[in-house]
Amino acid sequence: MRVYLAGPDVFLPDPLARGAALKTVCARHGLTGVFPLDPLADEPAAWAALPEWQRIALRNEAHIRGAAALIANLTPFRGPSADVGTVFELGFMRALGRPVFGWSTTAEPFAERTRRHCAARRSGGRWRDAEGLSVEAFGCSDNLMIDGAVIASGGALETAEVPAATRWSDLAAFERCVIRAAALLTAPR
Repeated sequence: MRVYLAGPDVFLPDPLARGAALKTVCARHGLTGVFPLDPLADEPAAWAALPEWQRIALRNEAHIRGAAALIANLTPFRGPSADVGTVFELGFMRALGRPVFGWSTTAEPFAERTRRHCAARRSGGRWRDAEGLSVEAFGCSDNLMIDGAVIASGGALETAEVPAATRWSDLAAFERCVIRAAALLTAPR
């Protein structure tokens, strides 16, 4: 059972080692992890003429189409929310009607992270950022559309509050997420 491993892990200092570590956890639970940097079997020859960014986007979409589910690293990336590319991939898989799962190495709710990031203040009974825009406060792990997509797909969110020093290396929440994905994907229908 192939699962696409979405996330900002491709930006880590050694992304290939990270991909291998994620795949090892998947294999331990009977899943085949597909990392965004994995080569694509039968990549169309015409893609060679495209700019690198476009080849990456097309390859990742092809990987997603070839997977039964998606597991997304939703650890906040360069701000209070998940990596925007990861969120696109999660939505893409959700639109295909397949299960999506999410994990994060922070358990702090999205509203608190956003308020701190934007130096929000209370105004008129709501939290507002410096531009006066309200701060989403539904108690979700991330933006309500992300949490909503995961739950509506039959997937699950796993979070853990880990020290900042291990934010990009701790895989406990990921492993719990893989266990839940394996249970769903291998359950008798």
